[in-house]
Amino acid sequence: MRKYFFLVSLMWFTATQAQTTIHNPILGGFYPDPSIVKVNTDYYLVNSTFVYVPGIPVFHSKDLKNWKQIGSVVTRPTQMDFMGEQVSRGLFAPAISYHDGLFYITCTDIDQDGNFIMTAKNPAGPWSNPILLPKVKGIDPSLFFDDDKVYIIYNSDAPERKPLYDGHRTIRIYELDKENFSVKGEETILVNGGVDISTKPVWIEGPHIYKRNDYYYLCAAEGGTSVNHSQVILRSKNVRGPYIPYDKNPILTQRHLDPNRKNPITSAGHADLVEGPDGNTYAVFLAVRPYEGNYYNTGRETFLAPVKWTADGWPIINPDHQEIQYQFTVNWPELKQNALPQSGAFTYRHTFKDTLDYSFLFLRSHDKSWLELSAKKGLTLQLKPETCMELSNPAFVGKRQQHAFATVVTEMDFKAAKENEKAGLLIFQNEFHFYYICKSIASGIPVIQVFKGNKASKSMDLLQEQKLTTANTKVWLKIEAKGANYNLAYAEQPKNWKVLAPHLDGKYLSTQQAGGFVGALFAIYASANGKTSTNTASFKYLDYEGVDLKQ
Repeated sequence: MRKYFFLVSLMWFTATQAQTTIHNPILGGFYPDPSIVKVNTDYYLVNSTFVYVPGIPVFHSKDLKNWKQIGSVVTRPTQMDFMGEQVSRGLFAPAISYHDGLFYITCTDIDQDGNFIMTAKNPAGPWSNPILLPKVKGIDPSLFFDDDKVYIIYNSDAPERKPLYDGHRTIRIYELDKENFSVKGEETILVNGGVDISTKPVWIEGPHIYKRNDYYYLCAAEGGTSVNHSQVILRSKNVRGPYIPYDKNPILTQRHLDPNRKNPITSAGHADLVEGPDGNTYAVFLAVRPYEGNYYNTGRETFLAPVKWTADGWPIINPDHQEIQYQFTVNWPELKQNALPQSGAFTYRHTFKDTLDYSFLFLRSHDKSWLELSAKKGLTLQLKPETCMELSNPAFVGKRQQHAFATVVTEMDFKAAKENEKAGLLIFQNEFHFYYICKSIASGIPVIQVFKGNKASKSMDLLQEQKLTTANTKVWLKIEAKGANYNLAYAEQPKNWKVLAPHLDGKYLSTQQAGGFVGALFAIYASANGKTSTNTASFKYLDYEGVDLKQ
């Protein structure tokens, strides 16, 4: 289905009509920059992944509540890798669309390939190699199909690359050749600066065009992806403009609300609109859930809110409330899938046998020659020389932290042969903002150690060390997130926990301190720290338990 919004016949719901409660965020944890498309009765949603691979997860839903990851877009080394790039580089803001039996992804590889298109007949994949768009300069591209024409809309530099102020950007459009995706004709600037350039608006980005009745609607984020984030709307009778802004913009923001309110949702924007199962319009967008001030470790997450159209034809996101709602009711049945939960409080166990769930992430490269799966040993990692502090591909298997209050536990079988050999659990935000609980040896004696990343020294500092009391190769490791604090613990017997590093500063892992665009990951990790090794570490399972911040 094209990204069009058509008038639908009025739908009458009886008292027995099924209702469903939507819980926000619909995708908890580091799932930023959502884009969505509806095809018949199916919904497909994608998010940014930066340098993590597989890149760009593809989620499927029938009810906008229950989401199942069915695959990823970037799954092969022939498509791309991100070696040498920092964690918050790589892939920025994908957009998904569908036309005449084919799915399309547009996205930006910020440091290498620039803007590109990938296609697939099945959204689960496989997806094509990227088709590069060298003349489309900027970020956040999306496609708009209009009868027999296709356009690409994107964020770009100020006119003539002469910004009037910091953050001065434009939204631009090109027509594309449908056969080879080369640009046709001239580039047109649709928006200069933002809704009102006299106010010096910043970072107009993430644009989408929709057609409804006689108007083309241009929907974009404005204000930057932090506390001043917002969503604005403009419209025109011509796809190339001029676009007239809504006089009551923004149509979504939380920046005007009291930052000290209870359980705030902040930084809302980067929205995409879609028709819901009831025929009404809904918006997916990113926002964050701080545990204090502007501190959050779970990254930018995916939220859902209803949209109402005014009498004169303008969309308003979350129209009945100032604050984004943690839950709201819709008039259609819930359609659950056999999938891991993504919202609310939940608990699950990954038992490593023969496959890894789609939600696991690796750093920069598709190379997994250092990894084995078996029912007997579980997930076995070879200790590579590479570390998580380098811009490389360490033996690292990550899982998003999806709650401010969360616990991860694993059972590990490992015997270090040298002091440089270490294996265990990370809570990882970027190359130097992490905590690491691991097993190693010191003076020939098995120990549990806790390290903290240090950007100044480009290394990691030893915070705690404890000798093990038995010669068992097995240990149990646990990381507890409690908002602004983390507890790192170990056990030599199941559930006999000893907290080795209590009350570690969780703000060190926040976007506010660490910077960038990602959220924290729990990661199984093993390294020989700059040296070669034939040693391995095996992990039997990964348990995850998360509780909603507001609880």
